[in-house]
Amino acid sequence: MTHTARIAVIGAGAWGTALALQAARAGAEVSLWARNPAAMSAGRVMPRLPGYALPPGITVTDAMPRQADLILLACPMQHLRATASTVPPCAPLIACCKGIEQATGLMPLQVLGELFPHSVLGVLSGPNFAHEVAAGLPAAAVLASADRTQARRLADLLTTPAFRLYASDDPTGVQLGGAAKNVIAIAAGATIGAKLGENARAALITRSIAELSRLSHALGGRPETLSGLAGIGDLLLTCTGAASRNYRLGLAIGQGTPAQQAADALEGVAEGRATAPALLQLARQHGVSTPVIATATSLLAGTIDMDDASQLLLSRPVGHEFA
Repeated sequence: MTHTARIAVIGAGAWGTALALQAARAGAEVSLWARNPAAMSAGRVMPRLPGYALPPGITVTDAMPRQADLILLACPMQHLRATASTVPPCAPLIACCKGIEQATGLMPLQVLGELFPHSVLGVLSGPNFAHEVAAGLPAAAVLASADRTQARRLADLLTTPAFRLYASDDPTGVQLGGAAKNVIAIAAGATIGAKLGENARAALITRSIAELSRLSHALGGRPETLSGLAGIGDLLLTCTGAASRNYRLGLAIGQGTPAQQAADALEGVAEGRATAPALLQLARQHGVSTPVIATATSLLAGTIDMDDASQLLLSRPVGHEFA
């Protein structure tokens, strides 16, 4: 008799709800943890992802799972530690958030490693807008764990023909790509907001990949991971898609709106704002030059304006592309 996988999703925001829908689509028995289950409408629609009713196979609850085959942590990065510390380690834990913990400079699996030193851990990342995954539109992502076989086994629990979940044994590269793409998306949005042109955005994205490849190598990741779904794939989506909160934040900043005011106007969290200074600090600790990330961080802090940002990047020496 075939075992029905039990998947617990922690976090009922847009991404957590979309993952719950995808897990149900993959045939799993799903529990979706929400701080306030009563917020679900009579039509079984969660407030952060309107338009997508939950099927009967998804149970919305405020009780943490006691038994599961897989736990997906879909809370914002800056709340990962507090949220995960309440989760019983009864199954492999997959971080489905992107960023760097501002207080410590740690990436998601480093945070989880401190909390669950004996658990199987992984990270899910890729070019995915929640509403498209919820709708069942074609998408791809990557699930990374230290053990490639384990990563493939866990990915199979969520994979369907329309949601292609690849396996990776480079969690460092996957986490870095997921964290940095939000920062780069803010810079890309600012480029378009300031009317610097599509050529400028394409150049900025491409040079950002070079920065991330250097940083990934310094952190022990593989540079080629940045050429995959968690790297260039996520960058392409987040730096060009109007549904990206980070891109919209940058767009507003490029048009002259102060960073705090632009962030306050967003629905939801633009993770890149908190990630930028932590990512820059991480790069400096490892002696890696990241001019795009540094410029985006200063722009978000309000210490420079768009004219300064353009001057900083355009006045840099032009050397060999891959030196």
